[in-house]
Amino acid sequence: MSNEGKQVRRLRRHRRIRKRVVGSASYPRLCVFRSARHIYAQIVDDEQGKTLAAASTLSKEIKEKGKVGDKTAAARLVGELLASKALAAQISQVVFDRGGFKFHGRVKALAAGLGEKGVRI
Repeated sequence: MSNEGKQVRRLRRHRRIRKRVVGSASYPRLCVFRSARHIYAQIVDDEQGKTLAAASTLSKEIKEKGKVGDKTAAARLVGELLASKALAAQISQVVFDRGGFKFHGRVKALAAGLGEKGVRI
């Protein structure tokens, strides 16, 4: 099984998910991208086509903390950082777009970090 085949299947799953998952101003979409090293998340209002909040393992706030452990722990911190940014923008609930990735590991940790800080998924 080649990496190219894996990516094609993930993109196919992602397109299937995006047919149903749409963010609005009152219920924006949280989209996640996971690379081999980093995880990126942003909250998007699809009606206006605007990003309302974003965070990743490359964010200044997370990099300042230094090495936090494994990638799953870093993903949880990204979720907590994104939650604080979302709450500052008066966003208390989002619809989760997992980007074609399985909902376990780092993706699940990010969602848990978000929920821990008070943003409903």
